Amino acid sequence: MTVNGKSSDIRSSSITGEQMDAFSAEFPRGGFQQTTAMGQLAQRRGNLVDYLGVWKNDTLVGAAEVTYTRGRFGLEGSVWLGPLCDPHDVDVLREMTSAIRKAARARNAFSVTAWPNDLYRRHASDGTPEGIADDEAIDNYIHLGWSHAGFTRGYGTVVNRWSYVKDLTGIADSKALLKSYDKRTQWSVKRAQSMGVHVRELNDDELSVFADIERQTAERRSFAARNEQYFRQFKEAFGSKAHFMIAEIHIAEYVADMEAKRTALQAKVDALQAKYDEHPTTKTERQLGEESRNLAAAEKRLAEAAEFAKDGDVLPAAASLFVEHPQEFVYLFSGSVEQYKPFYASALIQHWAMSKCLELGVARYNFYGISGVFDDPNDEGRGVLEFKQGFNGYVEELIGEFTLPVSKPRYMVSRLAHKLLNR
Repeated sequence: MTVNGKSSDIRSSSITGEQMDAFSAEFPRGGFQQTTAMGQLAQRRGNLVDYLGVWKNDTLVGAAEVTYTRGRFGLEGSVWLGPLCDPHDVDVLREMTSAIRKAARARNAFSVTAWPNDLYRRHASDGTPEGIADDEAIDNYIHLGWSHAGFTRGYGTVVNRWSYVKDLTGIADSKALLKSYDKRTQWSVKRAQSMGVHVRELNDDELSVFADIERQTAERRSFAARNEQYFRQFKEAFGSKAHFMIAEIHIAEYVADMEAKRTALQAKVDALQAKYDEHPTTKTERQLGEESRNLAAAEKRLAEAAEFAKDGDVLPAAASLFVEHPQEFVYLFSGSVEQYKPFYASALIQHWAMSKCLELGVARYNFYGISGVFDDPNDEGRGVLEFKQGFNGYVEELIGEFTLPVSKPRYMVSRLAHKLLNR
């Protein structure tokens, strides 16, 4: 190949884990799914892993971590949020495809499925398309033998095609960060802070607390939860880059705050009542009614706090797992305790995470998956979407899922079986 009159040598080979991590850290669309930590997690779960690289003139210009899992018809390869390369450089993508096919054949895998972390189109927070769709990237994959799964929506795939992202560029501190949210979310964060909710990182020996909250949430929302063993393996693989966070209600602090509010409200009610008794007016009557309702609400919350106190002095209300990468900070798993929903603990955890980004100097906060459905109030992902929209980010639609047949007979049989099983 010749570029600008100069010979360009493109080749591929296996690369070391160190090379994989270094490339992922520097590549603009790199992420934790394409790192040796993810590879270690896969190996701990009994899977095989290859690290592949593409070189141009002795410079590494592409990399892929391929994980092989065993299915009914043999090994299947997966490239989660990869390969990491420019999908518009056809020569590099061709060499990457060849390297993946060759490595898969050596493993006797019958196919490899990839979910490239390449943007198809950016959308506004409400789903309105912005800019031009990248059909070229999809066409390049298809022309090289990959089959495209289509423009899917929903949560039915291994890797979501739709993500919610917030750009933190230009946000100086947590105070400015809070102001960047919509008014309702600002209120939720402040409310949690005033109700004795605190966020801290779980110790390794506390991961059962995280797993329990995740299990409760899964049962309530009817999805399959990861077990405690998985989270322990995740922590072992990612170490300090995995942040298992918990938001806890400190009951004594909450009660003290509510008692102070009740006292202040009682003083207001008493003063308004005296004013009304001396000189009744419609305005004073309206104010008295409003503050009396606020006082009754405070009394109710204090009574609820007395019930909560029976469960303990410090109550786990919500938990989330975040993963740190040089290119982004990712919100991966979460759960909450339904009875503590009025404490807005989940909003406070998100505020902690984005504040952590500012501390680390990472400008991209990735809320991860949404369904991609914006016009159906009854969509299963509506609540998740609205929660994330409150932080005022934007939407990324990725180019999607691609499958490369390696052993065509076994691949065709597996496709037929999936269709018959309606999977």
